[in-house]
Amino acid sequence: MIGTLRVGFAGTPAFAARSLEAIASAGFTIPLVLSQPDRPKGRGLAVSVSPVKALAESLGSPVLQPATLRTDADRAAALAIPLDVLVVAAYGLILPPAVLAWPRHGCLNIHASRLPRWRGAAPIVRAIEAGDALTAITIMQMDAGLDTGPVVDVVDVPIRERDTAGTLHDRLAEAGAKAIVATLARLARDGALASTPQPGEGATYASKIERRDAAIDWNRGAVAIDRQVRAFDPVPGAHASFAGEAVKLWRAHPVELSQAGAPGEVLSVGPDGIAVACGDTEGGGALRVIEVQPAGGRRMAAAAFAAGRAITPGARFAAGTADRRS
Repeated sequence: MIGTLRVGFAGTPAFAARSLEAIASAGFTIPLVLSQPDRPKGRGLAVSVSPVKALAESLGSPVLQPATLRTDADRAAALAIPLDVLVVAAYGLILPPAVLAWPRHGCLNIHASRLPRWRGAAPIVRAIEAGDALTAITIMQMDAGLDTGPVVDVVDVPIRERDTAGTLHDRLAEAGAKAIVATLARLARDGALASTPQPGEGATYASKIERRDAAIDWNRGAVAIDRQVRAFDPVPGAHASFAGEAVKLWRAHPVELSQAGAPGEVLSVGPDGIAVACGDTEGGGALRVIEVQPAGGRRMAAAAFAAGRAITPGARFAAGTADRRS
């Protein structure tokens, strides 16, 4: 039965590609893959294909890359291909009613949170930033709302103490791949999927990541800044500045120190990093910075960064700025 279920797929980044790979490996028929158009990327602005497109081409699956699905003309080529179900994962385009109604069994979304918490574009980042202890993969039957459809399956994924957005992303991608294959197998076997409406309370919105979100404000507590560093690793990187130079912080953790200082003040420098005073006593009131990346440079140990710039106690880090690039 698995091979007879016609599964379309819509996705763009690596998170989605892992599920496409699992669906193909499970033996489902994939008559169509949708992905965002190729775009210039990086400093050289070389045109880059999405991970989903690259994988689909390697699998021999037809790929369409409409810039939008808003009009009949935009979606005509896709809707001409009959589907039993469309799996959607981090696609990046809004699906209008005509697309939602296209597959015989509708559209299934792989969402990286425990809905209704963290609906929206950046659930992984916002969960770490907020200090959540638990997230999930939710398989949802899509409707016209933003991640509001009924839930087909939920797989809980604990957030570990030192998780970054990158490490959590990878575990959620694996969980999502397994969950969608199991869901599709049920659909192939039973011909339908049971679902449950989302709770009416507890909804939060995971807004799109802006560079300003990753700018460090040393007036915040050490625990909050630590979460910020981990939430924006690997993209775009939490950033501050030192002596007018933009600096990304890649590894840090709160520490308890007997000395105090003004927010951003260097309290100590040693082989284990740079201790920087924060704005309150949460988590000890200081953040030990372990790994940094100066503007235009590579990641390095904070101790090496301090040695190269002769940083001593009393020096000051400043807040990050939204328009700096490093």
